[in-house]
Amino acid sequence: MKLYSYFRSSASYRVRIALNLKGLSADVTQVHLTRHGGEQHTPEYRAINPDGLVPVLVDDGQAITQSLAIIEYLDETHPAPALLPRDARERAYVRSIALAIACDIHPLDNLRVLRYLKRELQVGEQARNAWYRHWCEQGLAALEQSVVRAGRAGQFCLGDSPTLADCCLVPQIHNALNMQSDLTAMPALMRINANCLALPAFANAAPELQPGAE
Repeated sequence: MKLYSYFRSSASYRVRIALNLKGLSADVTQVHLTRHGGEQHTPEYRAINPDGLVPVLVDDGQAITQSLAIIEYLDETHPAPALLPRDARERAYVRSIALAIACDIHPLDNLRVLRYLKRELQVGEQARNAWYRHWCEQGLAALEQSVVRAGRAGQFCLGDSPTLADCCLVPQIHNALNMQSDLTAMPALMRINANCLALPAFANAAPELQPGAE
């Protein structure tokens, strides 16, 4: 397997966690999203992923895009340990957390959105950071309520085994803390995050430990 990744990409971070939890290795090619105007814009990379996004997993010559699709592929092709529960309701719960992060919170604050605010709309750094924190804090506060009300969390988002939900939560919390977001209203999520980071699979996937980290 080959993984096209960027050490700061939270979507790539999710996949690194999943690979570690599965005990799988992949040859990693770093696609630097800011150097030389962004290596994701080169014709060579666009031939792999026309969206110019990371991550991409290539397995047996098949390129798979989108972090959640990649993780579900890994879960189906390497079933143990399972990252999605067998029970349909629990599986829907885990996916709802993952999708809340990957589809509602992250897209508003990813690199290309922040760049557009800066370059096209001439939004200053202070205002961009305020934008980031607003949407991140609002989304995580809602997720906190959802997790608490569901009453299904143990050490992790669902019980005492990591799932797809935790693979998504940890990178989002990491980014939020880097941007000085106020997460004091999310004690349940912060507790789960700490439990995750106590596991090598999560800790070793951290952006600062990846090749090319700056």
